[in-house]
Amino acid sequence: MVSATSQDVAENDEEVVSLYASRKKIHPRSVFGLFSKWRWALVWLTQIVFYGLPWLEWNARQAVLFDLDARRFYIFGLVLYPQDFIYLTGLLVISALALFLFTAVAGRLWCGYACPQTVYTEIFLWIEKKVEGDRSARIRLDDADLTAHKFGKKWLKHSLWILFSLWTGFTFVGYFAPIREVASAVASAALGPWQTFWIFFYSFATYGNAGFMREQVCKYMCPYARFQSAMFDKDTMIVTYDKARGEPRGARSKKADPKALGLGACVDCTLCVQVCPTGIDIRNGLQYECIGCGACIDVCDEVMDKVGYPRGLVKYSTQNGMANGWTRDQMVRHAFRPRVLVYTGILAAITIAVFVSLFMRTPLKVDVIRDRGALARMVEQGRIENVFRLQIMNATESTQRYVMSVEGLDGLTLASDAEIEVLPTEVRAAAVRVQIPPNSAPPGSHPIHFTVRSTGNDVAQVVEKGVFIVPR
Repeated sequence: MVSATSQDVAENDEEVVSLYASRKKIHPRSVFGLFSKWRWALVWLTQIVFYGLPWLEWNARQAVLFDLDARRFYIFGLVLYPQDFIYLTGLLVISALALFLFTAVAGRLWCGYACPQTVYTEIFLWIEKKVEGDRSARIRLDDADLTAHKFGKKWLKHSLWILFSLWTGFTFVGYFAPIREVASAVASAALGPWQTFWIFFYSFATYGNAGFMREQVCKYMCPYARFQSAMFDKDTMIVTYDKARGEPRGARSKKADPKALGLGACVDCTLCVQVCPTGIDIRNGLQYECIGCGACIDVCDEVMDKVGYPRGLVKYSTQNGMANGWTRDQMVRHAFRPRVLVYTGILAAITIAVFVSLFMRTPLKVDVIRDRGALARMVEQGRIENVFRLQIMNATESTQRYVMSVEGLDGLTLASDAEIEVLPTEVRAAAVRVQIPPNSAPPGSHPIHFTVRSTGNDVAQVVEKGVFIVPR
């Protein structure tokens, strides 16, 4: 029988084990090298385009504007309507196929260099480094007690983050409402509720994702990290660690002979882990958290230069290339495999089809709507009349005059004005009366065709079907 004292000791020896590991904040180390330069070049390129494009003008209006209120979408010289939704579908299909193709060839290059999450994380990290210092200084600051010095640095960092996020949210809204009008509304504190909501919503998303969640978005929220393995194969170019050359790893002096010590080329400095934005160790092999940014390649090459070893311990390579000792030319030749050729062919076909369709697109749209009030009626001289409403959309940025005509039955004529003027990018409805002589067609429904043709230099013509009803 166990005594009470023994029971107390047993209870005190109980240990609570948590099944959830707390997140350890990652402090990426600064790195300089070829791939770092490429990454920052794309940061500059993407942000110049994003922040600068809404301010460009084209034909005295914003060059790129998705005007939801007017239901018109301006893309430089193109004026699109909701009826042109097929082009958005084509763009999404092209984007998806391009992602599949680039992933099959070279892994997560999009994630590592051009993804908004990566780009904004780089910008926020740059601000953080400028305010708080390098990696070791940031770690010390986070571990220190709260003082006026720490509070001041944190306050300045978050203030800069918030200002940048607000500017990002403002620019985002500027793609869906004229940005100069939005700027004037902000300056006069007359911003509408929906514009206010989206500016702060997008600002909050930028601030939270790039400032706090960072690698959590790439590892847990982004679905791309989960299904990328379905697009990878052993000939996909990925960031790899040359285990045959690097192992066994271990520290040594610069002058020591690694072969005499029984060591590989890896000096076990862990810098590849310290520069990784997702905090993984590339020496453990391919991991879904790797975004292929090449930071570990830059820092490893730097270490190899310092110790006098050849570069390339960590590099872009393929699994087959590493296993078979292929050269870069051999890996490039194996990249053109059937799945890549299929992706390329489909992508090229759809891209050509979309651009040809846009080039041949008629800048005029016509919808024929019957007058529901009177399907058919008898007018003077026993003529039979149907009334239609033609919805004419001028998809150009100049005033157009259109001539309307109708055919399909003997003696079919327009009894209303055959010409209409439509202002730039305007949608105008025209009531059209169509008549036939008595006894020229049997009772019932008869197909007819309306033709709407512009009279300007750029001739555009659209033919739309209609139904003429002859009463019994």
